[in-house]
Amino acid sequence: MAKSVLAQYYQDEVIPRLQKERGYANDMQVPHLTKVVLNTGVGTRHDREALQEASDTLAIITGQKPIVKRAKRSISNFNLRAGTPVGAKVTLRRDMMWNFLHRLINITLPRVRDFRGVPQNSFDGAGNYNMGLSDQSVFTEINLDKVKNTIGMNITIVTSASTDEEAKDMLRMLGMPFSQ
Repeated sequence: MAKSVLAQYYQDEVIPRLQKERGYANDMQVPHLTKVVLNTGVGTRHDREALQEASDTLAIITGQKPIVKRAKRSISNFNLRAGTPVGAKVTLRRDMMWNFLHRLINITLPRVRDFRGVPQNSFDGAGNYNMGLSDQSVFTEINLDKVKNTIGMNITIVTSASTDEEAKDMLRMLGMPFSQ
C-alpha cells in the first residue's frame, strides 16, 4: 500500500526540519504520531438507535469498525447502570491514521462554520493533543439526509513527544491550523 501524502511529507520535510530546529541527533529522537483516537458518547439515553447511528457515523468517517464503550459504574442520578452502552470509540494507527489526519486538516476543519483555528492550549502536558467537534456534519463522508441525531466527538492525537512544545511544533509543521 502506498504511503499517505501526509506521511510522506512528514518523512521528507518535517523530520529534517525538526532535527535542524530542535537539534535532534538522529531521526529516532524526532517525535512521531502514535495513534489517533475518535470517541463519541450518546449520553445516558437508553436509545439503541442513537448508539447505532453514532457507531455507523464513526465507521463511515474512519473506515474502521468502532467498539462500543460501556459504563464502568452505576450512577443513580443519571439513571445509568454499569455495563450500559454509552458511546463508541475508534483507534486509528499507521496508514489509516495518516489518511484521517490529512482529511481532517485539509478538508474537514476548513468546513467548520466560523473556523478560526484549533485551540493551542488543548495539550495534556505529555505531548498529546485533544480537540472536540460538536457536529459530525462537517465530514464530507456523512450523508446529511440520513442524519437524525447530531453527535459530537473528541479527537485525541497521541504523539511520542515528551513536551507539549515539541508536539505543537510537529503538528504545526504537519499543517494543523492553530489559532493565533
